[in-house]
Amino acid sequence: METHANDEIIPMDTAGEEEEVVPCKEPPKILRLDESVVNRIAAGEVIQRPVSAIKELVENSLDAQATSVNVVVKDGGLKLIQVSDDGHGIRYEDLPILCERHTTSKLSTFEDLQSIKSMGFRGEALASMTYVGHVTVTTITKGQLHGYRVSYRDGVMEHEPKPCAAVKGTQITVENLFYNMTARRKTLQNASDDYTKIVDLLSRFAIHHTNISFSCRKHGAARADVHSVGPTSRLDAIRTVYGASVARNLMKIEVSENDEACSGFQMDGLISNSNYVAKKIMMVLFINGRMVECSALKRAIEIVYAATLPKASKPYIYMSIILPPEHVDVNVHPTKKEVSLLNQEVIIERIQSAVESKLRSSNDTKAYQEQDVESSVAYQMVLSNDDTQNSSKSGSKSQKVPVHKMVRADSTDPAGRLHAYVQMKQPGLPESSLPAVRSFVRQRRNPKESANLTSIQDLVADIDKNFHAGLLNTVRHCVYIGMADDVFALLQHGTHLYLANVVNLSKELMYQQVLRRFAHFNAIQLSNPAPLFELLILALKEEYANSECENDDFNEKVAETSTKLLKLKAEMLEEFFCISIDRNGNLASLPVVLDQYTPDMDRVPEFMLSLANDIDWEDEKTCLQSISAAIGNFYAMHPPLLPNPSGDGLQFYKRIKPSGNSDGENIGDDEVGMDNEIDDQLLSEAETIWAQREWSIQHVLFPSMKLFFKPPHSLGENGTFVRVASLEKLYKIFERC
Repeated sequence: METHANDEIIPMDTAGEEEEVVPCKEPPKILRLDESVVNRIAAGEVIQRPVSAIKELVENSLDAQATSVNVVVKDGGLKLIQVSDDGHGIRYEDLPILCERHTTSKLSTFEDLQSIKSMGFRGEALASMTYVGHVTVTTITKGQLHGYRVSYRDGVMEHEPKPCAAVKGTQITVENLFYNMTARRKTLQNASDDYTKIVDLLSRFAIHHTNISFSCRKHGAARADVHSVGPTSRLDAIRTVYGASVARNLMKIEVSENDEACSGFQMDGLISNSNYVAKKIMMVLFINGRMVECSALKRAIEIVYAATLPKASKPYIYMSIILPPEHVDVNVHPTKKEVSLLNQEVIIERIQSAVESKLRSSNDTKAYQEQDVESSVAYQMVLSNDDTQNSSKSGSKSQKVPVHKMVRADSTDPAGRLHAYVQMKQPGLPESSLPAVRSFVRQRRNPKESANLTSIQDLVADIDKNFHAGLLNTVRHCVYIGMADDVFALLQHGTHLYLANVVNLSKELMYQQVLRRFAHFNAIQLSNPAPLFELLILALKEEYANSECENDDFNEKVAETSTKLLKLKAEMLEEFFCISIDRNGNLASLPVVLDQYTPDMDRVPEFMLSLANDIDWEDEKTCLQSISAAIGNFYAMHPPLLPNPSGDGLQFYKRIKPSGNSDGENIGDDEVGMDNEIDDQLLSEAETIWAQREWSIQHVLFPSMKLFFKPPHSLGENGTFVRVASLEKLYKIFERC
């Protein structure tokens, strides 16, 4: 029914019915959010999960021109993230504003964003971490005698920067990530899933930045899950990170376009051939050095593989695309994992065509890799006695290993998987390449050129030639069991149990490392430079502590003469051994001989006295050898000066006080008694020192020995290694019983 303009509207009779009155709602009031709320919301967007924080920190390390980046993670990154690098560090003046939002050294105007080459530019990452975690920064810049450590919360410092000992670069620690975001933390309870993402991230960085060393491991783990050595080739990096099965099935591809229609880009990469078969596509893409994702390019390449190689349609792809900076918009994603390209469709089309052409030209033949299989060292040792008696014919079943000859633990694989007993030997690898491989491993920590002094080369060559082959095999394949006492550690090798003198082993390892790192040391900066004169006086008093001929005047003259001598040799000591002595005769720095290990500083006076008195400064080779030996002895893992509190040494920590009668009369010295009260502070200090030493022995000394150590013949003759048990002989004893 229609209503016209002239029609009269007659109201309906609503008698007896009450009309409902709907209250009119006012629009909600707009409020300005508190700054802390704004920052926490922004932090949740920038730092979505632990891998996001690690990506930002690693990119900061790359911007700092680091050559080594080490990542340590606990509980998938929720409890601990630690990223250390050897970059240029952070200036002391910049520490107060380091973690404020939108503070950065990468740009100063918006126009700088058009030509940005650094990974970071917003200045939000560190600030965001401080709003969702507890951040601690330790850094040192070139020329500083010590570093600084400072903690941050909600974008500001919790205290003034504190001086501390530090190695070159910066270490950033994030603890208790998302402690104040309960919902986010509950969704990230799968630590293994997050750690897998972190390993994948570091693997991608490692194969692109081949001139940088990367490592990633779980907190407390002895072996890293990602360990790349830089500098190296791209193919070698992929072989190290993803395995030989991936590396041998890759083809190099390059595209270079100068046409303005496609922004004049260059692309070089590696793509898998028809022999590579996987369940899912793996694409590693870097644009102008920035790790990004591009779903359009990934889909285009996947279509080409599906059409060209149906049985290998899930490829492995690594691509690095270089474009003019002004043709790339990097500010399009909160976590910077995507970028916008000028003429993106044309670029993708050119790359797709190049990939298709490469695949069609390589799809004619299928290659099959041959491998020689030979018994591992551990397996050969088990069967060595049986081979002469039980030679099996070709095709016969392998005999079961007797129970009394089974290896209980194996260094290469404690879980006992098959490859622990069978190792693959790459065809065509000459024996002469082993020294080159070991030299390459050493370059992981020594990226500079090797020292070219003939004396050092002769000393290193002597180590490489004159080593004990049997002990080398034991060291490389042993399993650390634990400490038997203060000096000897228990090791298992095959079916044998050994006692090993860790003092002698560490002394010889440190000596060899000093020679191999000659003139290429990092520095341990002393927070307070120590006067040489006072150090030498302490050493002399200790040396003559039990002698009746102690003479203070004589000690001062010796200390003064020794100080002058060391100041005279200061330039050489700093250049070759990173032992820094300033003009005032103060010891300012010591060398890093072994990563993650700091020597016992209580032995510095003895070390300085040894440098002054035990070195033949006239003959070059003898001089360098004796200095290296003195450093090796100083850095050796001697038992701490405080007695071991876990044994009889506990008596040392009981307070000693004279006992008297109730009348207060004096008694003789013979009645001095031992109080049962323990000095808890001293005991706690001793327990910490001894625990740190044992940790260093297990996680630093023995892993380093497996990599670098060449045991000399003398260690096989002086009781450093003692075999204490053999499984075969134990079984014979039990059988008699």
